[in-house]
Amino acid sequence: MFKTTMRFGLAAVAATILAGAAQAQGAGPFSGGKPLTMIIGFGPGGGYDTWGRTLARHIGKHLPGTPNVVPQNMPGAGSYQAASHIYTIAPKDGTVMGIIARDAPLGPITGAEGARFDPLKISWIGTPTTETNVCIATAKSGLKTPKDITEKTFIVGDTGAGTGTRSYPKALTEILGMKFKLISGFPSSSDVFLAMERGEVDGICESLDSVSGKRPNWLRDKVVNIIFYGGAEPNPTLKDLPFVLDLAKDEQQKTELRFLYAGQGIGRPFVAPPDLPADRLKMLRDAFNATMKDPDFVAEVKKAGLDLEPEDGAHLEALIRQIYATPKPIVEKIGNLIK
Repeated sequence: MFKTTMRFGLAAVAATILAGAAQAQGAGPFSGGKPLTMIIGFGPGGGYDTWGRTLARHIGKHLPGTPNVVPQNMPGAGSYQAASHIYTIAPKDGTVMGIIARDAPLGPITGAEGARFDPLKISWIGTPTTETNVCIATAKSGLKTPKDITEKTFIVGDTGAGTGTRSYPKALTEILGMKFKLISGFPSSSDVFLAMERGEVDGICESLDSVSGKRPNWLRDKVVNIIFYGGAEPNPTLKDLPFVLDLAKDEQQKTELRFLYAGQGIGRPFVAPPDLPADRLKMLRDAFNATMKDPDFVAEVKKAGLDLEPEDGAHLEALIRQIYATPKPIVEKIGNLIK
């Protein structure tokens, strides 16, 4: 009887220990109340900040241990600073992820200064949307068509290297003969929007969802004109407006423009450090995918006027490999144009 009781007692203790171990293992890297750090490669107020903070409010409940998620703005060099930090400094245990510029992956392949990370090795978690970039000008500027900006100077705000606000105007000036003049030093697109309202710049080349989300009346009330738009493919909601590939004079220009705008298919990319253990990478990707279907997240995205067209990390990883297979002469030409 004593031996039987002892066996049951030891079994109970063992079960308790195993349950505790399973619970700790279930919490994974977030045991002991450790948070998930969400690095945002831009200052507060812009589209990347909006997406980063929106995801941060919901992804924690889809991670083991339901950790707190702490957003951390790390602006600098068009998110190259954030991408390089995530790649080289952040712990490789699943406790750090972040959002970087959609065009940042073009930095290393084009030799951009400050792009100290390898897009082929960084961990791709997913994007909540694919993008359409619109070059917009205030109505009071008088600029309305692509022809206008081949004849008159178009003064646009620039949020840094690695972003479409700089890369597209710089490259299009050479490829299509457009007369862009860049004004640099803006931490985020929201700061450029304010400068547009004050008459300090004529416009910006920025994502459609950022314009619609931050200034929903601008397009509706024709406060701004969409001069043209670009992306991985035509946007059916803008079918009556000029698409950048249609402005090309020949196939060579079309090839160059496709590479230039490849980042639009990357959307608003969330990444994590390289060399994550397979289970940690799966953990982050699964949590991201679950968040994309979370009713509370979906409702908040819709309320903010953002488009939700998610792609998973495997899709982004394959897209990056495709981009990095672009013929070297095209890469070198575009790289030189956007530096």
